[in-house]
Amino acid sequence: MIKKEIRDFLMAEDAVSTVEIVLIVVVLIALVVLFKSQIVSVVQNILDKVTKQSQSV
Repeated sequence: MIKKEIRDFLMAEDAVSTVEIVLIVVVLIALVVLFKSQIVSVVQNILDKVTKQSQSV
């Protein structure tokens, strides 16, 4: 059943083609790889603030 849905999705000729979806995913992965340290830093800062504020409650 899942294989049929995947096959139907890949064969569908909607406004967004499979190639466009793959290209978008590749660009997103590249951005994550390029900015990994900045993303980790931002998430770490947010978690630190949440931890500090939760201890004050």
